[in-house]
Amino acid sequence: MATPRILVIKLSALGDMILAFPAFARIRAAHRDARITLLTTPPFADLARASPSFDNVETDGRPAGLGGWLTLIARLRKARYDRVYDLQTNDRTSLIFQALRPFPPAWSGVAAGCALPHRNPDRLKMHSLERHADQLREAGIWPDAPVAPLSAPPPDVSWMHTTMVAEPASKPKALLVPGAAAHRPEKRWPAEFYGDLAAEFVARGYDVDILGALQERPLASVIRARAPAVRDLTGATDLFQIAALGAQATLAVGNDTGPMHLIAAAGATCVSLFSAASDPALSAPRGAVTVLRSPDLGDLSVDEVVAKCLPNATPAARNVDDPSREALDH
Repeated sequence: MATPRILVIKLSALGDMILAFPAFARIRAAHRDARITLLTTPPFADLARASPSFDNVETDGRPAGLGGWLTLIARLRKARYDRVYDLQTNDRTSLIFQALRPFPPAWSGVAAGCALPHRNPDRLKMHSLERHADQLREAGIWPDAPVAPLSAPPPDVSWMHTTMVAEPASKPKALLVPGAAAHRPEKRWPAEFYGDLAAEFVARGYDVDILGALQERPLASVIRARAPAVRDLTGATDLFQIAALGAQATLAVGNDTGPMHLIAAAGATCVSLFSAASDPALSAPRGAVTVLRSPDLGDLSVDEVVAKCLPNATPAARNVDDPSREALDH
């Protein structure tokens, strides 16, 4: 009997990828004897190849030009997949389904005409964890899926531990993640505020690390100008090292950005800062996470963030009665 062939599609972004781990694991559990391939993009290749959920990883999920597109479709046709789980569920991936007609594989997703449609009309109002669970429930492989709001547990990244290198810690560690997508500056708490927060942590005996991509090093420079004792790791950590730091950290503070999902999944207590630019009910990290939300992050004071990170602290002033702000535990 031929080995079943399963394709999973998840293209981006880092936070979305981390939130898809429970769905990946459920697909693996439902198809233990299958050969499972992930179609993704290059930034997630190493992470996916280390995951126990996949036998193969392909990274051309966003092909360049007509030639790349035709090559992708030809390869998918040749692979003759028995089933596809489209966890990206956007126009691009629905187009892949249509390009595989007239005899597409059994397809779980939202593409018109697919065999295993996710029909829930409220799917786009669900957090990613519950939405993926609901999709796999409708596909028939997760009958007891946690689909109620906040019912899905955080992603399990314990499989990353074999590649983590533990550092001996003489002090509690705090992580700062001051970046976010460069084209979304409204999702960033001011770097100067992170600097004052870092100084507060250092004064209270924490080792403080700044995490982020290389292009976020100017943010780290602003922070270090106010708290010279912190360590700048921008551009110096891969995803496995970020997970290791998350496993070691006492707490982490960051914007609505991918590394916070990985840090939370690794076990750190997190305070995640959201502006009006995104909805934490749909995409907040899960774990020991408090979401602190302000329509304009420039209006969110350092004292307010300190109060969430260090409940026993007594900052000089913070506006806790402002109805425009809300704190949510996840």
